[in-house]
Amino acid sequence: MAFEGLAEKLSNSFKKLRGKGKLNEGDVKEAMREVRLALLEADVNYKVAKELTGKITERAIGAEVMESLTPAQMVIKIVNEELTSLMGGSEERLKMPAHPPAVIMMCGLQGAGKTTHAAKLAYMLKSQGRRPLLVAGDVYRPAAIKQLQVMGEKAGAPVFERGTQDPVETAKEAVKHARDYGHDYVLIDTAGRLQIDEQLMDELRRMKEAVNPTDVLLVVDAMIGQESVNVAKTFDELLDITGVILTKLDGDTRGGAALSIKAVTGKPILYIGMGEKLSDLEQFYPDRMASRILGMGDILSLIEKAEMEVDQEKARELSQKLKKAEFDFNDFLDQMNQIKKMGGMASIMSMMPGMPQMKGDVEIDDSAMDRVEAIILSMTKQERANPSILNPSRKQRIARGAGVSIQEVNRIVKQFDQMKKMMKQLPGMMGGGKRRGLGGMFGKMKLPF
Repeated sequence: MAFEGLAEKLSNSFKKLRGKGKLNEGDVKEAMREVRLALLEADVNYKVAKELTGKITERAIGAEVMESLTPAQMVIKIVNEELTSLMGGSEERLKMPAHPPAVIMMCGLQGAGKTTHAAKLAYMLKSQGRRPLLVAGDVYRPAAIKQLQVMGEKAGAPVFERGTQDPVETAKEAVKHARDYGHDYVLIDTAGRLQIDEQLMDELRRMKEAVNPTDVLLVVDAMIGQESVNVAKTFDELLDITGVILTKLDGDTRGGAALSIKAVTGKPILYIGMGEKLSDLEQFYPDRMASRILGMGDILSLIEKAEMEVDQEKARELSQKLKKAEFDFNDFLDQMNQIKKMGGMASIMSMMPGMPQMKGDVEIDDSAMDRVEAIILSMTKQERANPSILNPSRKQRIARGAGVSIQEVNRIVKQFDQMKKMMKQLPGMMGGGKRRGLGGMFGKMKLPF
């Protein structure tokens, strides 16, 4: 996950401070040197890293910190505030004009994910009760229009297209169509290039003049690191963008772009792409991202994700079953599907406070969920509903069907039985701090979901 390496290094730096009862100027400067190195390794712009640590140092060597009973906590608080400020301070949202529709131009280099994220944004707006219209403005890339149509259908948003006619004319016609048919957002998927060229920028400038967009969003791939900042800077100089969508933050990216883009361009990150599904687009909150980086978790985003993805009716049914200790493998399968919808256990745990610091003690293996799912799906309906009938011959058949060993089937069944016993004692265990249960099926970590 993005920022994992940075979070771990910052945690180690602050751990040294926590061991000191009082801090002196030398302690602070040594810690900030390590913080600056961690930022540079995360691919944060050099000037940005230097200015950030300079501000933190200036505040941290003040009397407020030196005379504090918990100076390390005060330093972390300052770092959190400065990181939040660096990324914009507060979240920015799409503009809505007095007379809809709001027109949004999606621009960026080829391969950044404009088409996908136009559909993701339409999906998000649709879930908020809006009526978005997608516009096929990329007439050069083979099958680009078809791709947008397929994704638009999945997102539940209509697609306006006029084949290979001038994209500027298509954009103008789309805005008129949106007004006539009551669409409140127009999302224009523009053409990209492998690199910035005059022909591309001229087309985008003409389109901007023709439709007067309320927002010009640059879609940037976080995997290209500092190059994403250079791309953002160039597009901003030529088009005066209003914001950025940063994609692939769920991948093995160092995350430095998220910490640099706002500082270098002055333009905010509005959304971040956190996966391949249409629902994997999140509003960017600087304060929440700072908390994630510092290992404080992001409970608010986790709650919002749960509210969007979790089936509330099934959750109520499960709650009643847990009270009566009637939980079976069918229920467990439902819970795994809910977890997958929320991005998997690794994604969920990354939002929990303290998880980066526990990395050595906790092992999250999302692939194990697939093996457990295969085992459960290899059971008959009767076996899932009544695991007590699972005798050795049935387990052998299940193991063959799932492509796993009989020992793994036995382990899952045994841990499921232990979990059911735990559920009966759940009210008394809630305050006991025990870390056992269903989570044991997914590796070394033993946390009940």
